[in-house]
Amino acid sequence: MALIALAADKGAPGVTTAAVALGAVWPRPVLVAECDQAGGDLVYRLPAAAEGDGRGGTLNPSRGLLSLAATARRGLRPDQIAEHCQRLVGGLDVLVGITNAEQAQAMTWLWGPLGRAFAGLAPVDVIADCGRLGAGTPLIELMREADLVVLLTRATLEQVAHLRERVAALTEELRGGPPVGVLVLADPRDFRGSIAEVDRIIARNRGQAPDPAQGPPQPGVSVLGGLALDPKGAELLSGRWGGRLDRSLLIRSAREVAADLTGRLPAVPDAPREPAAPDVPPARVPAGEEGRR
Repeated sequence: MALIALAADKGAPGVTTAAVALGAVWPRPVLVAECDQAGGDLVYRLPAAAEGDGRGGTLNPSRGLLSLAATARRGLRPDQIAEHCQRLVGGLDVLVGITNAEQAQAMTWLWGPLGRAFAGLAPVDVIADCGRLGAGTPLIELMREADLVVLLTRATLEQVAHLRERVAALTEELRGGPPVGVLVLADPRDFRGSIAEVDRIIARNRGQAPDPAQGPPQPGVSVLGGLALDPKGAELLSGRWGGRLDRSLLIRSAREVAADLTGRLPAVPDAPREPAAPDVPPARVPAGEEGRR
């Protein structure tokens, strides 16, 4: 259905955590796909759902993007994706990525067909974790198929400066393609203030003539909200820390972002929804479970 490409510039960590957090509370059927060219780490961080014996296990690194690529040489259809996905404890479906950068060198042909297959995966939305972008990344072929490209940044002068350059380059490469938005990884102690400050910087440059002091113009780019920098919530998301996941600052902020993003996407007529508590959906990842490695 809809494809959301989530990425960051250099020095802005947290893309995988953001992708899983958003997937955990996404109000529509969703798949989190690990498309990081530098190599993903879901197989090391998150426990797989139980199979048979009632206990969670580990994710299989050979079942995912690698196995999908092996079957897609003669074409890739949306209905091929499901057999290469795995399920986390809590019910979130994931497509595990490659485990090192060397594997990515043989897969540059895959990103365009994969983006088109993700976009056709009705009625499931796909959140693609694209990791940190570099100049000339072949992932631009996947991003061209997206409904929305979301760049993460922290609210520091250095990272916002890098963000301005990356947004300018990306909007040029995606000219005529999907809109680009910004998601701020914000300190909970000044959550709204950090988001507002990044928004002011982006707005100051939006549509203006180039100014060496302010960076290149950024037409059509908007700040979409923020995710709380919440180490305890991130640990809980990985199943390593006991407590109430639903009450974590990370998940509470992710719900706001997920609601906003889905409101920007095409509606899914008669799409099935998972049972939810009043007002908000439950997280699809472990809540209050101790680590499983």
